[in-house]
Amino acid sequence: MDDLRDWLALASVPGMDLRRYQRICQSLPLHQFFSLSATELQQLGLTEYQSQLLVSPNHRLVDSAMHWLQQAPNRHFIRCIDDAYPELLRQIKQPPLALFVEGDVKLLLQPQLAIVGSRQPTATGKQIAFQFAADLCRQGLTITSGLARGIDGAAHQGALSVQGKTIAVLGHGLSHIYPKQHQALTAQIAGEGALVSEFLPDIEPKPLFFPLRNRIVVGLSLGTLVVEAAEKSGSLISANYAAEYNREVFAVPGSILNPMVAGCHQLIQQGAKLTRSCADIMEELPISAATGLNKPVKRKNNCQQDLFEPSLLANVGDEATAIDVIAARAQLSVAEVTIALLQLELSGEVAVVPGGYIRVRRA
Repeated sequence: MDDLRDWLALASVPGMDLRRYQRICQSLPLHQFFSLSATELQQLGLTEYQSQLLVSPNHRLVDSAMHWLQQAPNRHFIRCIDDAYPELLRQIKQPPLALFVEGDVKLLLQPQLAIVGSRQPTATGKQIAFQFAADLCRQGLTITSGLARGIDGAAHQGALSVQGKTIAVLGHGLSHIYPKQHQALTAQIAGEGALVSEFLPDIEPKPLFFPLRNRIVVGLSLGTLVVEAAEKSGSLISANYAAEYNREVFAVPGSILNPMVAGCHQLIQQGAKLTRSCADIMEELPISAATGLNKPVKRKNNCQQDLFEPSLLANVGDEATAIDVIAARAQLSVAEVTIALLQLELSGEVAVVPGGYIRVRRA
C-alpha cells in the first residue's frame, strides 16, 4: 500500500480516532500496521474487529475513496497530522482520524458557530435560525451545522442568502445525499462552502452515525446556538458536547406554552446564555485579533436593532394578534418580530395568549 491508501484503510476502521492513532503510532510506523497479525494488533490496544479490518482491509471502500478524491480538485482528505486539520477539533474527546472535504477546505480553519435544533421546527423557528445565520455571517463567522431537515437546513440557507460561508458536517460518506430534499442545498454548499465527513465516501447513512457527526459540528465551532429543541431533542446532545468541550452554549427562548422550546429553556436553566440577538453571541465568543475576525459592527435592523421599537409595540393590541400579522403591520420579518416579542414579553410589555400576543396595559 502507498501512504494515501494506508491512511484511507485506517480511516475505514470504526473507532480509529486521533487519540487511538497517537497511542499505537508510538509503537511502529503506519505502513507496518498492515504487516501485523490480528493478535499483534490487539496487543497494541485494538479490538478484535478493528484488527481484522486492518489485516483484511476493505479494498472496495478504499478504491472508491481514491476514485472520489481524483474526480474534482475541490475534494480533499485531511489527516490528523496535516496543518489543515482544525486545531479546535484536536481538543475534543474523540477527534476524528481524518476528514473528507468537498468545497473550500480553508473554511475549516475559520471562526465558526454551530446552529442546531429540531428536525421538525415551527415556521417561526426556521425563520429565526435563518436570520441568526445571516446576521452572524455578516459579522464574519462561518455557520456550521449538520444538513438535517429543519433548523440545520434553515441555518445553511440563511448563511448562503447573504453570500456567507457555511460548513455541513454529514453523518455518512460524501458520495451520498441525505436527506434527499437537500440535494440542491448540498450542491450549493459544495460550491460556496464545504461539505465534511469522517466517513469514507461510499459509507451510507445510519442512525448511529448522526450523534457521531454532532461531535464534529460542535468540535469545529467556538460555540453552539440551539434554536427550538424539545425536552428530549437530539439537539441537546450537541449542547452537551459543547459544554463538555468547554465551548459556549447559546439558546433562543420562547413561550412557556410552546413545547418545542422546552429543551432550550432547560439549557438556559443549566447555564446556557439566553440569546435574543447575534450581539448576545458575539460578546461571548473568545475572539481575538489572531482569528482575523472583527468585533461586531452595529447594523441597522441587524444585530443591534432596537428590540423595543415603539412602532412594533404599537402593532400589538388588546386582542390576540398573530405574529405574522404584527410582522406585516411593522414591515419586519417574522424572525425579527419573534425575537423582539420575546424581549418585550420578558420586560412585561406584552403577554402570550392563545392566538398570539396582547399588549399589557400598565396601571
